[in-house]
Amino acid sequence: MIYGYARVSTAKQMKNGNSLQDQIEKLTVAGAESIFQDSYTGTKLDRPEFAKLMAQIKEGDTLIVTKLDRFARTATDGAALVQDLVNNGVEVNILNMGKADSSPMGKLMITIMFAFAEFERDMIVERTQEGKAVARANGKRVDGRPKKFNPSQLQHAMDLISNGNSYTETERMTGISKSTLIRERRRRKVVLLEG
Repeated sequence: MIYGYARVSTAKQMKNGNSLQDQIEKLTVAGAESIFQDSYTGTKLDRPEFAKLMAQIKEGDTLIVTKLDRFARTATDGAALVQDLVNNGVEVNILNMGKADSSPMGKLMITIMFAFAEFERDMIVERTQEGKAVARANGKRVDGRPKKFNPSQLQHAMDLISNGNSYTETERMTGISKSTLIRERRRRKVVLLEG
């Protein structure tokens, strides 16, 4: 059986040659006998028609998609999915790339896909590190969870405790949890002892 899969996630894609109708036409011309279609973002794993297709497809079948990003959001996910399908005896025809199967050319195709996936991961890591370095250079906090309360809020809470209010009363008045208040008071004592 030759299956096709089409997916759109945004209205913008309807205008960029990626509409469901455009994809279905291309899949039909390429020989798809049964076409599954979803209107879900590629990052969602609960695409109902895609799940039905994966449950139905079997060894000896062919899956056709117009582009890799129609069934996977990242090159890494796409390459892994294609590899799994090929390992299970399914030929995958990505119309803008070529066929991936157990032939030497098909294996080369999968290898190239994994190389691009690795490149994509490396570029994301590089951009993230560069962004963090720029943020640090500008005095911004980039690692760890951002602080929930600013210094003036914490100072106000410490003043309330110093004026005889209990942790529970201060928590009720400020919205700052008792554990955060205790931690802040300990931190300030350590700073005083070290200073």
